[in-house]
Amino acid sequence: MAAAASRLRAAGVPDPARDARLLLAHAASVDAARITLIAPEEIAPEIAERFEHLIALRAVRVPVSHLVGSRAFYGRDFKISRHVLDPRPETETLIELALSENFETVLDLGTGSGCILVTLLAERPDARGVGVDLSEDACLQASANAVNLGVDGRVEVYQSDWFERVEGRYDLIVANPPYLAASEMTEVAPELRYHEPEMALTDGLDGLSAYRVIATQAQGYLTTAGRVLVEIGWQQGDAVCEIFRRSGWASVELARDLDGRSRVVCAGQPA
Repeated sequence: MAAAASRLRAAGVPDPARDARLLLAHAASVDAARITLIAPEEIAPEIAERFEHLIALRAVRVPVSHLVGSRAFYGRDFKISRHVLDPRPETETLIELALSENFETVLDLGTGSGCILVTLLAERPDARGVGVDLSEDACLQASANAVNLGVDGRVEVYQSDWFERVEGRYDLIVANPPYLAASEMTEVAPELRYHEPEMALTDGLDGLSAYRVIATQAQGYLTTAGRVLVEIGWQQGDAVCEIFRRSGWASVELARDLDGRSRVVCAGQPA
């Protein structure tokens, strides 16, 4: 494990010791917390072979979640693949804000793995929701996570270009849209640039086009007291707030994550 960590460190992996531990646990089919307990034992050849293969892939910056097939988010394990964005801790800020709202129905735009929608429904057993995504593969992934985490009876997931196929009104609309500008894509980590779906990362333009669509159309899909919450890039707070204000939204607010960075814009229907 120490040798693997050194190899990952040389490849520029940000947290090599953690990743080596997680991948050895996966190769040995044990919980990562038990790695120290099996450390004195001799590793079986088949485990060593699996571990070597995983380390080789991680060294070329394949994400750990893709290698082990899952990622923890808000206390639950979500199945992950190359077809969806890897859930990130900062998105839990949106979850916390959403759970502070009163809602019985929720619409998740660009649902991806379904981590936002499924988490909200798991936390609110009486709520129902709809998730839409332009990617058919993402819709299948979200549906699978809904089944695995026991909320499939209260969720619908289908392919749609934003609001194109959406019907009805919702108490809450949430989204973590592609917010990287095309010019930023050369600066992102290899894990994102080469192994996550580009359409989930960038709009290919200025990184703000999704917010313009949501700000322009979402009022027609909200209940009277409904709210919309969108995750943003940490430098986009002023720009996204202005987009919503110009579209006639009331009580446009900017929330920050645990690092103090701008992370979520919340907006309500005009009075």
